[in-house]
Amino acid sequence: MKKFQSFSEYFNLNKSQYELDFVDVPVNNGDIPLFIDPYAISKRDDRWSVECHNAIVDFFQGVIDKIRAGKSDEAKYMLSGLREPNQTRFGLSIGKIPRGRGIGGDQAEILHHALSESTAVRTGFIKDLEECELLIEGISRDKISDITTNIIRHKLIEYTQTQCALWNIPTESVPSEMIWDHDNNKWTNHYVNLPVYNNKSVILVPKAIARFNIEFNHQEYYQHFVLNFLQEEHLSANSSLVRTLKDGTKRPPYKKALKELHPLTKQYLYEFSKEHPDVLKRYKQSKNYQLQDISVEDLLLFIFEESEDEIAGDFEKLAKGFDEISTGDSDASDFHNHIIGVLTAIFYPSLINPRKEREIHDGRKRIDIVFQNAAKDGFFFELPNTKGVPSAYIPAECKNYSSDPANPELDQLAGRFSTNRGKFGLLICRKFDNKDLFIQRCKDTAQDGRGFIVPLDDSDLKTLLGFRSTRDFKSIHNFLEERYQKLVM
Repeated sequence: MKKFQSFSEYFNLNKSQYELDFVDVPVNNGDIPLFIDPYAISKRDDRWSVECHNAIVDFFQGVIDKIRAGKSDEAKYMLSGLREPNQTRFGLSIGKIPRGRGIGGDQAEILHHALSESTAVRTGFIKDLEECELLIEGISRDKISDITTNIIRHKLIEYTQTQCALWNIPTESVPSEMIWDHDNNKWTNHYVNLPVYNNKSVILVPKAIARFNIEFNHQEYYQHFVLNFLQEEHLSANSSLVRTLKDGTKRPPYKKALKELHPLTKQYLYEFSKEHPDVLKRYKQSKNYQLQDISVEDLLLFIFEESEDEIAGDFEKLAKGFDEISTGDSDASDFHNHIIGVLTAIFYPSLINPRKEREIHDGRKRIDIVFQNAAKDGFFFELPNTKGVPSAYIPAECKNYSSDPANPELDQLAGRFSTNRGKFGLLICRKFDNKDLFIQRCKDTAQDGRGFIVPLDDSDLKTLLGFRSTRDFKSIHNFLEERYQKLVM
């Protein structure tokens, strides 16, 4: 039985984690063991993540530059704003009150000491925040996550406000906590609108940047790269630690013996890495594989301890939701909100960060829903990369009509396409009396060079939900590909 009240439950959203772009954190319990990894952010290419990465690099390099230039007071000032990021409910604290493991106050002094005393920093050997976990004592995964959270707080606040507008979540004017003003090189704290629980503000974190752990791990580096290298080095030199079998075969020394000779400390890892930079380079290169976003299933199973039956029920509820919404203007808002959740459930992590009724053309036109395209594979990845269709953003228009949409609805969506925003969109409606005819109209729009519109009705979305419930991503891809081919063939 669940022991906590989630954010969505407190605000009566009636939405499952599948339907929400953010992590549905508990608001009445301690932190949950999730982290924000700057390295994972650096590997994302959606616009929001790129802006976050730039902020992280700018801030951390600024601290390093000041330490190397001997400007200790300025470096300490920058570090002083890195305080306990309790607002996200991420971290390792235990109990009902989120405590965070931030680095404000005395810990800022400790962090400055760790950085300024580090030869890796003074020599410029460290260039990225995530490398601190490998080479600097006292900076662990939770510290890295906390530092990152503080640096990108302004982007997380912006994201939270977008999600609150999307789901009509009430907000209050509260202190932002410390925000780094890059232009003026100072910390600021001003009032912003955020959701509040028990007089404490909440900042939402996108599922796309949440991680069970951070990628760089000094123990992994030591165990699988440093010790492996030392084994081969001793074997090549035929040192006294090399083992000789009865048949005369030479075997590398046991790692246990090497650990006694070279105990694990971050100072040793730095000295080793400086002497053998190719080993550190190989470790970093091992992280260049395509990072997997956290799946909703794993989030529900391992963080929120839901059962397989509860998870399966989420998709059944989404499919039945269509039958509970009538056509017409009176239920248009309910249909609209249902579609936001359905599209998020089906297409995350390819489509992220939905916004509702986004204004374009200086407010003269509005788009019902806009997603950012963050796909790393599948149909939405292929749109710009193999099909040549601009698609940084994917708009979706929702029509709760009892009859087929007409040409004006097609023209409305096509008129909002552009090279920068994208030229692919979804037109969502309840049903088609003549689906083939409507697809032909979409084909005419495409052949006129006005963009690609894929129509989806209740039946289509139920089919896609069925694929997603069994994690049949190939069938989701094939479904969209087949519908797209009808526009271009």
